[in-house]
Amino acid sequence: MSGSTEHDPIQLAAAIMRDGGVVAYPTEYCFGLGCDPRNQAAVMRLLAIKHRQPEQGVILIAANTQQVECYADLDALISKQQILDSWPGPNTWLLPARSSVPNWVKGRHTSIAMRIPGHDLSLKLCQEFGFPIVSTSANRHGSPALLSADAVLHELGAELDYIIDAPVGGATAASTIRDAISGQILR
Repeated sequence: MSGSTEHDPIQLAAAIMRDGGVVAYPTEYCFGLGCDPRNQAAVMRLLAIKHRQPEQGVILIAANTQQVECYADLDALISKQQILDSWPGPNTWLLPARSSVPNWVKGRHTSIAMRIPGHDLSLKLCQEFGFPIVSTSANRHGSPALLSADAVLHELGAELDYIIDAPVGGATAASTIRDAISGQILR
């Protein structure tokens, strides 16, 4: 049946995340792991797959500024236009987190890391999901990033609910991470 989730990997991945699953999908540079940031169990499972500590927090990607503003107050920033001009693209910003942002998303920080991706599939996944999603590299913490669906399947496949088999973008490095208040580049 046309348009059913069994034929559309983006719809299927979004449905799996809505049900609390963890998926892998291509981004600008490498494959990312994603889940619903509102679902604590899903985020904790994703962090366990990565062997990453919850205190570190996670990056979220969004389809548009309305989705970003679910988690961050862009109007409070002097650098708002600079941030907006950098999106879509591989530019992650540390933004002042709204008080409602749970610790399992922001970790020990008062800020939240967010971007609007410049990779068409990642952007469409956020649109289909209807809310920002977690976006952390698909690898064990401290290991090299995985650049193909086959590599993700080999390394992490048994622990994931779904892998979107599509190419990563043309970026040659992970997204830049910049503090929106200080302007400092952290990565």
